Amino acid sequence: MRAILDVIMIALDLYMWVVIASVIFSWLYAFNVINPRNQFVSMVGNALYQVTEPVLRPIRNILPNLGGLDLSPIVLFLIIILIQQMILRYAYPMVPF
Repeated sequence: MRAILDVIMIALDLYMWVVIASVIFSWLYAFNVINPRNQFVSMVGNALYQVTEPVLRPIRNILPNLGGLDLSPIVLFLIIILIQQMILRYAYPMVPF
């Protein structure tokens, strides 16, 4: 059981890094730092979008419209941290070593 919890914790950590990469990529794209017509850049952007958008879209629907400011990644980070803390505090102590 502990191995499953470890895998869940690692997956949550990796997903946080993917969301960070997606946010940085969106900034680079918005400020025209990277060339969106480049095939590799387009593939990376599409992959990041497809991985993060299904989770961020419901959060964006709940949050009020703040113009150009997107707070959904921050809310997602808080949710992930909450899930990790719940696993550490409530699930790990009950798992036998």
